[in-house]
Amino acid sequence: MTETAIFEPGGYRYVRGPFQYSGGVAAEEGYAIERVRFQTPVPLEEGFRRIEAHLDSIGRPYVAFAACELRSPEPFSEQGFIDFNRIYVGTLESWGIFENDENPVARSNVCPEIGGPSEPSFHAFSYTVPAAASPQSFVIAGSAEAPEGGATYQERIIRLGDTSDEAMGEKADYVIGTMEKRMAALDVSWAQATVTHTYSIHNIHPLLPDQLVARGAAAAGLTWVYARPPVVGLEYEMDVRGVHTERVLV
Repeated sequence: MTETAIFEPGGYRYVRGPFQYSGGVAAEEGYAIERVRFQTPVPLEEGFRRIEAHLDSIGRPYVAFAACELRSPEPFSEQGFIDFNRIYVGTLESWGIFENDENPVARSNVCPEIGGPSEPSFHAFSYTVPAAASPQSFVIAGSAEAPEGGATYQERIIRLGDTSDEAMGEKADYVIGTMEKRMAALDVSWAQATVTHTYSIHNIHPLLPDQLVARGAAAAGLTWVYARPPVVGLEYEMDVRGVHTERVLV
């Protein structure tokens, strides 16, 4: 069963996950989630400082930070991903968000196949603001075709090394199902989504009619980002959000 918890200081609830991210977040009553995208990716350390400056400028505490989207130069090895994640959560710990390996912040991290950054960077971030009356807002974290668990990625990846149409269909079916389970845990659905992303360098057209469109995943349109998931061997990732206020920082 998908577990949820409330991160009261931030004004949002979340789907519990591994130490590096939560499965998704949804604003609690009296709050809404807003999103900011950087015009171009900003290196991790500088990005954290710019996020602090933005939250300071609008009078929000750092604990309001609820989700982020990262871009990395290339997929990580298993150990490299663990090492990177420990660096990443260090700042969340200093902000009073991450504690005892419990991380409420949702995250996507993908690797553009062409024109990516030279180091791990922020693409976008989301946070809560007080909102007396607003539609339910949420961000579901990125997921690829590897069920969460104690084994290595190489042991968990569905149809490892196979990118045939049939294998990609199996991978996508798992990922779409994960999106649906996380949304259900937060009491939201595809009908409330404003953006759905698919991340893959493989042909997704065979997946569109029956697995994406028919299940409602493209109700608000579908954005295909030509990028790989963050760990070697993964081939297909998705995330989805229902956010009604977005802006761009240049």
